[in-house]
Amino acid sequence: MSFNLISALQGAFNSEIVKGAAAYNGESESAITKSLSAAIPASIAGIINKAEGSGVDSVIALAKDAYKSGILGNLASTFTHEGGGIPSYAPGLLTGLFGHKYGALANALSSFSGIKGSTSSSLLGSVVPMALAYLGKHVTDSNVPSSSVASMLNGIRSEVTSAVPAGFNLHNTIGMQSGAPVNQAVDSVEKSGNNWLLPLLLTLAGLALFWYLMKGCNSKPADATPVAVVDTVKNVDTVAVAPVSFKVKLPNGTELDAAQGGIEDLLVAFLNKSDAMPGKDNWFDFNDLNFETNTNTLTAGSQHQLENIVAILKAYPKVKVKIGGYTDKVGDEAANKKLSQTRAEAILAALKDKGVGEQVTGAEGYGSQFAKFPADAPDADRIKDRRVSLSVREK
Repeated sequence: MSFNLISALQGAFNSEIVKGAAAYNGESESAITKSLSAAIPASIAGIINKAEGSGVDSVIALAKDAYKSGILGNLASTFTHEGGGIPSYAPGLLTGLFGHKYGALANALSSFSGIKGSTSSSLLGSVVPMALAYLGKHVTDSNVPSSSVASMLNGIRSEVTSAVPAGFNLHNTIGMQSGAPVNQAVDSVEKSGNNWLLPLLLTLAGLALFWYLMKGCNSKPADATPVAVVDTVKNVDTVAVAPVSFKVKLPNGTELDAAQGGIEDLLVAFLNKSDAMPGKDNWFDFNDLNFETNTNTLTAGSQHQLENIVAILKAYPKVKVKIGGYTDKVGDEAANKKLSQTRAEAILAALKDKGVGEQVTGAEGYGSQFAKFPADAPDADRIKDRRVSLSVREK
């Protein structure tokens, strides 16, 4: 096939995209380039692994969803305030592709290139959707059958592993290595004359799969990236995605229980970065802040993240922040803007009550001005537009 997934991705992440990603995440352009050199082949390797593990049809479904998202024509806007540093649908694609291995991959990219964990998550959140979208476009435009997609993915395995930069261990992170794919390995055993091995291998594979599925039903891997789900019957609006739990260390010695890639992680990393400049384009979304539906009443579960933000502000007394509220596009825009304003003000009031009000310059509701999804989109998408964010104005 003339379709070249690696070249397509390398061309998409050009110097302008690298520059935007570096500025948005507070990293050097060289570090972003180095991270992308590993993230691109790793993302394609994840697609190949997914096709072999769950079947190529599952990959095609993810690819078509990514293509429909429109990211192929909108990558540059990802690394802006409106874009949020990661497409809102990306967490679902990441967990769908890598499962519990996502955390290990993000950490490996961070260690390899010297970037923050939040930056590696941001880059993967763009590279993976782009890789899938290119594949989805190819499948859709050329009406490629599943069998041909499987052949194409099998055929680029060696090219993908060859593209992995020295010093980045792809096999240890997501389990892919050079050589024949699983189905070809089984074929070679059968052709060798040792036919008794084939039933044994299949039996062992079946037992391993059964054990894995049973384990997955009863426990969560330590580095899993669960995706927040909203049950509107329970009248709760969930603001964002909850990533992997870990500790955030503050300069005064305090350690916060937070989430990798969550607001505490991103905010502290930004405050610690000497060349990260405050301003109206630097916004951080609360990822564990919930309101009762159509009200500005915070749920009891939101207090933990509020307390964390208070602790961060106290640890950085020179910092000044602004609160922003957002809604989806459903309903009357005037009502949406009013609701977003009252929610932003509710956060401001809560921070004042906890003694850090002087560090908050104001609160503003933007309604659906920056919403990404149409009013008729599924609620699983529109929930990502219903959020409250924090902007660093002084540090």
